[in-house]
Parts: sequence; structure tokens; C-alpha cells
Amino acid sequence: MKKTGLFYGVSTKKTALIGKEIQEAFGEDKADIVSVEEAGKNEFERYDNLIVGASTWFDGELPSYWDELLPELDSLKLKGKKVAIFGLGDQEGYPENFVDGIGLLADFFESAGAQVVGLTSTEGYTFEGSRALRDGKFLGLALDQENQSDKTSARIADWVKQLKKEFA
Repeated sequence: MKKTGLFYGVSTKKTALIGKEIQEAFGEDKADIVSVEEAGKNEFERYDNLIVGASTWFDGELPSYWDELLPELDSLKLKGKKVAIFGLGDQEGYPENFVDGIGLLADFFESAGAQVVGLTSTEGYTFEGSRALRDGKFLGLALDQENQSDKTSARIADWVKQLKKEFA
């Protein structure tokens, strides 16, 4: 498998736990963990495949570490790279903008030339709206640790299996 970087906020507890579980699911095809809080343009350009993750904060916002980093990455050239996105949200507490962070990150990375992979089904979720939707699918792995934590491990395992094929 091509060199893969796994980018997320290591200082945010739930996102960090999910990131580590995704890394473990990759097994020997290991993805390198890169702290978004310390990442810069060079780290994103170093990898062939990117996995990026974030929780959706408040009413559909990215965490502050992504908000601070994205303007610095405006000149990224990611043509030919693949990016997979995972996001955490609360479909009961914030049903109008469930995992909006996935959609925000997808828009950014697509504008930098990357191809978004790892789309997943909306089956099994109940929400009203999301910027993470395109053609009836999530633009990445949607996780709800507040209401469906019992489904997380299986969703991660299925997604990583899918990514191994898409990243090849």
C-alpha cells in the first residue's frame, strides 16, 4: 500500500481514540499518525494517501485546530492524492448538521485537487441534514459516539477494509 498519513487532533479525546482504532485496523499496512495541531503543508504533501478526521463542533463547525490550519494549507497541491475522511457527530443532539465537519473537510481537500474516497452509506443513522452528504452517501465515515458507540468498531473495520482497496 502507498504511504498513508492519518491526520487528526490528538488533543481531542474521542477523535484521538477513533484515530488510534483506525490505525490499529490497518494492521501491517500501517498509517502514520500526524497531529493536526502540529502539522503543516509539508506533512500533507509527504503522503500519497491521506486520512483526515475531526469532530463536528457546535452547529456544524470544525474544531479550532482545523480552522487555524486550513488557511495555511490554501496553496496545497494534492492532485493525484486520495483523501478519506472520518468524522464524529451527534445525530440526536445536532440532527440538522450531523457530521458537517466531513463535508467541510471534503470541500477543502477537493479544492486542493485530492480525490475523496471512502464514501459510506447513511443506513442506520437518523438525522435531518448534513453537509457531509453527496448523492445519498456520506463523504466519509460518520461516527456517533454519543448514541451509537456500540457500532463504531464494526464501522471502522468495514471502512478500513474498503480503504485498503481504494488506496491500492
